[in-house]
Amino acid sequence: MDNIIMYGSALLAVAVIVFMLIKKMDIKIALFSMGIALLLISIFMGNDIVFKDFEPTGSVWLDPLQVIVQQFKSTLSSAGLIILILGGYTAYMSSIGANDLTVQMLTKPISKVKSVYILVPIIFLLGNVLSLVIPSASTLAILLLATLYPVLKKAGMSTLSIAAVIATSATIIPTPLGSDNVAVAEELAKYAAFSDLTVTQYVFSYHAIVSLPTLLFIALVHYLWQKRMDKRHPVEESDEAVSVKEFEETEGSTLFKTVYAILPVFPIIILLLSFILEITVNAQVSISVEIAVFISFILAIICELIRHKGSKDVLSNTEKFFTGMGGMISVVALLVAASVFVAGLQSIGLIDTLQQSMENIHGQGLDFILPLILVGFTALIVILSGSGIALFFAMVPLMVPLADAAGINPIAISIPMGLAGNLFRAVSPVAAVVLIIAGTLKVDPINIIKRTSVPMVAGVIFMFILSMIVY
Repeated sequence: MDNIIMYGSALLAVAVIVFMLIKKMDIKIALFSMGIALLLISIFMGNDIVFKDFEPTGSVWLDPLQVIVQQFKSTLSSAGLIILILGGYTAYMSSIGANDLTVQMLTKPISKVKSVYILVPIIFLLGNVLSLVIPSASTLAILLLATLYPVLKKAGMSTLSIAAVIATSATIIPTPLGSDNVAVAEELAKYAAFSDLTVTQYVFSYHAIVSLPTLLFIALVHYLWQKRMDKRHPVEESDEAVSVKEFEETEGSTLFKTVYAILPVFPIIILLLSFILEITVNAQVSISVEIAVFISFILAIICELIRHKGSKDVLSNTEKFFTGMGGMISVVALLVAASVFVAGLQSIGLIDTLQQSMENIHGQGLDFILPLILVGFTALIVILSGSGIALFFAMVPLMVPLADAAGINPIAISIPMGLAGNLFRAVSPVAAVVLIIAGTLKVDPINIIKRTSVPMVAGVIFMFILSMIVY
């Protein structure tokens, strides 16, 4: 009877969450509510709540809410704090115009490239670099349309090629500032095998080994595929005028533009240098993401004070940093909601059952099965919903237990699943970035998908095979 209740409640909870993802409803409320429901069901089954260092309230009916409270405290003191600080820094960079200058400085040389199809991989790789500064795929697409569309059209690139390359501009660049990477590193660090693992180490020692070759491979496929599609399936350009948001160039000296263009990526530069020193000369000083961001924030304030001759408005504008922190609380809430949902699954006994199933295939040469299943599930959800971030965050607390049961490295789950979610977004006809580009350039979203599907699917296959070989 317990097995029927366990499987039935788990399937129903997952079905509700998938439905809400597809319908683009607020997934946080679904995860919270389903997590609480599963915790109550586990109490009804006579099970204890499975949650690390759980402190009961004394009332079994209030204990599910106590799980939420404890998870918020835990998340806000670790991954959540990093995500909030990163959100604040990104907001401040936007408010002082540094993000726009980075885009301006990096995209300006594009006009000198005369070969249309050489521009395809260049724009793809450039867009991925810019996603370090502007992590939102939709926002980045709008900026690239404003800055590059006239240049690319003048060079002779077809509208669909432009649409495809911009739609895939924010994918899998390895960055310690990514909320998904922060969440994975913080989770792995809880276990002895990855003790004291930092997000910098995770990104540069593990993520980059797979993501960088994959990006280069996708750039090559992009070049070949867009060229082939333009020749074999030429599409007549729409007579309807395309109006893109006008991008205003920031005026100023070369020194000013250079310094401000570097500021948005300065935390990454600090972290990369720290990582290089750590592995080459065994430097004892370890710089965390938080410290790197605060160093960059202080430097940015000094630059603003020099730029505005000590105006008191400079200090007033630092409020944007803290406002930006508040804007990221929804991501932190998503992390908490995912953890509460997983606690519910653990409490009804489903995770133990899955672990036993994984143990049965351990040692049979089928170590790739679990990562393959999770990548396939990720592909389905992302293509249907246009977003895979909620699914990925929900899986983060399960990666190590399932990997241990299957006898594989947790990295062999975290990297394929995380990268697949970001790559498949550009293959979804309901993804915000695809719809924004389609609406702006007056093209059918399905025609964009025809141009993005082959590079992205090829990238996922390459990434998965490389992950299995390396990890």
